[in-house]
Amino acid sequence: MYDVVIIGAGPAGISASLYAKRANLNVLVIYNGKSNLEMTEKIDNYYGFKDGIDGKELYINGIEQAKNLGVEIKKDEVFGIQNLGNTFEIRTEKEKIETKTLIIATGNKNIRPNIKGIAEFEGKGISYCAICDGFFFKNKDIAVIGNGKYALNEAKELSHIVKNITILTNGLKAPLTEFKTNDKKIKEIKGEQTVREIEFEDGEKIEVDGIFVAIGQAGAGNFAKTLGIMQSGDYINVNDKMETNIKGIYACGNATGGLLQICKAVFEGAMAGLSAVDYIRNFDKEN
Repeated sequence: MYDVVIIGAGPAGISASLYAKRANLNVLVIYNGKSNLEMTEKIDNYYGFKDGIDGKELYINGIEQAKNLGVEIKKDEVFGIQNLGNTFEIRTEKEKIETKTLIIATGNKNIRPNIKGIAEFEGKGISYCAICDGFFFKNKDIAVIGNGKYALNEAKELSHIVKNITILTNGLKAPLTEFKTNDKKIKEIKGEQTVREIEFEDGEKIEVDGIFVAIGQAGAGNFAKTLGIMQSGDYINVNDKMETNIKGIYACGNATGGLLQICKAVFEGAMAGLSAVDYIRNFDKEN
C-alpha cells in the first residue's frame, strides 16, 4: 500500500514526488513512453539556467533527483485505475498497485484520431472508455481503434460483454492478439443517429454498432473518463489545491490545461504533492 502514486515523470509528477517524499510518505512514480520535455531540444525560458538547458537533460535530472531522495520510480504502462472506496487500485502491465492517493501528471494526449466522422459520433456510438460504456454495447458488434497494449486491454474488458470485436489499427502494424484485426487505413465513420459503418480507404466497408478509441497509451483524459473525474474539454478540472472532484485524486501539469509551460507544471506538481500530504495525514487519523 502506497501513500501516493504519481502517474507521469515529467516536471509536474517529479515535483509532486519531491514534496510528498520530503514529508516522509511512501511514494511511487510510474511512467512510460517519452515526455514532451524529453523531446525538447533547448529551453531558454526556465529560471536558473543562464545558457538554457537541453530538455532531455532537465528531464533526466529530475528523475535522478527524485531517486536520490528515495522516491520509488518504475517504468511501466498503466492500463486502468479502479476506485475502491477510500483507496485506489492501479493496474499496470506487470502488477496491481494499491494507493491511498493518486496524482495524475501524464500530460494531455490527443486521444481523438484524425478520422472523418469521429467527432460527429462521439457519444453516439463512439466511446473512449470500455469500463464506462461497455455495458451499452451488450451483445453488439464493436470495433476498437488502436494497435498497442492499451487497445488490447480495452478489447479484453469488452470481450465479456459484446458479441464481436475487431481491432482496427488504422494503417499501423497489427498487434499479436487473439482478436480479429484489420490494419487498413480508415477513410470515414458513417451513420445516422448512431454509428453504423466504417469505410476504409480501399473502399471496403464493415458494419459496427460501436467504436472504442484506444490509441497509444492511456492518458489523463482516459483516466478521467474511467474514474468519473470532471473535465473541461480534454482537460481535468481542479481547484487551487489541484484536487479533482474525486476525493484523494489530484491532477497537475499539462493534464489540467492552461499555460503549457514547465514553470506551471512544477508549481502545480508542488501543490498536488502538498495537498496529498495533508490528505494522508488526515487519512491516517481516520483509518
